[in-house]
Amino acid sequence: MLETTSLMLVGVGGQGTVLVTTILAKGLVAAGHDVKMAEVHGMAQRGGSVSTQVRYGDVVHSPIVGKGGVDVLVSFEAMEALRWLEFVKPEGKVIVNDYHIPSAPILTGQQPYPEGVIETLKSKVDTTAIKAVDIAGEIGDPRVMNVVLFGALVQAIDLSHIDWETVISSTVKEGFIDLNLAAYRAGRNAMAYHEREN
Repeated sequence: MLETTSLMLVGVGGQGTVLVTTILAKGLVAAGHDVKMAEVHGMAQRGGSVSTQVRYGDVVHSPIVGKGGVDVLVSFEAMEALRWLEFVKPEGKVIVNDYHIPSAPILTGQQPYPEGVIETLKSKVDTTAIKAVDIAGEIGDPRVMNVVLFGALVQAIDLSHIDWETVISSTVKEGFIDLNLAAYRAGRNAMAYHEREN
């Protein structure tokens, strides 16, 4: 049986979900994996939901992952993890940014932001919550929280045999390479710390 790993990255428009997906796919292809990816943009430019799927292995026939088929879900915003949770395998993992971006119905007061999102996730599936925005802010720019989460993903599924620092350096804008490398390393460290403590 040929092994295929299915990843899903979800967030809100403007959080850099697609950039991380690009880095991920480039590195996996360079390492010799067959890679298929699919992007779904909601009203991304208006802060709507964005999801991407990346599948890799020896031979991958389809980029699409059905409900209950995702090995690891990486969510750049807490509520988005709940929105897409049904796609995660029972034995799968969730890496979630412990950060809230209110959706339009919440901003207009039509509904409240749900309480206890992280706790709910942890009660349903193996979940690691990372304060990626805080970590990125300490590095120098909260916007690189996406690469912090990418580093956490690499650590969580042990893709460390790939030279991600070279891939990142060749993908992000030249003036932001050092910042993004620092974010990647910090994300790996944050996940390694979580794994030691649990």
